[in-house]
Amino acid sequence: MARDITLLWALRSVCKFTCGYCYFGTIAAHRAQVPTAPGTLSHLRRDDLTREEIFAFARSLDGSPVARVVIAGGEPLDWPHILDLIATVKAVGCQVVIATNGVPLTKPIVASRLVELGVDAVSVSLDSTDAAANDELRPALGGYAAHSDVLCGIRTLIDARGEAAAPRVGIYSVISRRTLDQIGAMAELAVELGCDYYVPQPVSLSPDHALDEELTPYGHEVDRIAAGLTNLHTAGLPLALPDTHYTRLFIASITDRTPRRVEDCFGGAQLFFAQPNGSLWDCPSDLRIAATPPDRHRSIKGADARTLFADRPACTDCALLGRDCVSMFPLVRSLPQMLHLTEVR
Repeated sequence: MARDITLLWALRSVCKFTCGYCYFGTIAAHRAQVPTAPGTLSHLRRDDLTREEIFAFARSLDGSPVARVVIAGGEPLDWPHILDLIATVKAVGCQVVIATNGVPLTKPIVASRLVELGVDAVSVSLDSTDAAANDELRPALGGYAAHSDVLCGIRTLIDARGEAAAPRVGIYSVISRRTLDQIGAMAELAVELGCDYYVPQPVSLSPDHALDEELTPYGHEVDRIAAGLTNLHTAGLPLALPDTHYTRLFIASITDRTPRRVEDCFGGAQLFFAQPNGSLWDCPSDLRIAATPPDRHRSIKGADARTLFADRPACTDCALLGRDCVSMFPLVRSLPQMLHLTEVR
């Protein structure tokens, strides 16, 4: 049996940042009405799986087709049982990638435990080299100095890793109208910090989102982003980057809002998205989730991964490629090669 599935697993753990473009939405926007439609996310929903249900599914990954688990949030490193969950997933032979805001990494004990547990990669979110600009886009709760804390967290993890091969450490940046000239600068910062990889990704907002006009690139701004991505690949920096196919998808997705066709889409074949309440989708795409018929709504609750993924189809063409799909391509197609995470037992 091929182990070739990437499972993106989102946990509902409070994040110290209140990014307006967060895929969970914002607490302020959801206070009046918590969204309940299938596939919608909110920090305020209270229908999460129990700890026992989460760990039961994690144990069932043993002998399943799942090769790697990307644990996201909220902020996964603030979930109370995260270190035990990582240990469980590693024990059943899966690779583990953590997607974090970086602040928990400032605690040396957390950074050291990630190294000891054999976490394969840690992806840290940071949008700008300019502290004030970054902290305006990613405002922090509780008085945290977001930018400086994130840099401190990255340095703490790299120091804890020492000469070890893992975890690989990288930066993910959301590219918007406010950061379209930051692509090269962020890559250089990643090199300066000692990171191993860098992934710029497009901001993804619906037309009715309050920040759409402010953050979504248009017209000549798309050309500037395209130039930045091209220059990134020709700069020769000692960083692993997504391949040029990703660059083409990135630019195509921000050229207009029309869903595009992509050949051999891995959603539902080599990629799945598990939400905090256990809902399981082919990918995080709003369009793909909305197009999923009720009889295809699935859950990891009470499920066994060995049978849940047994009837997955081959990769097929999909006509619903949108901006929120694009950042999945590095997870499935680029990251394993970028980080040499191609072998699982």
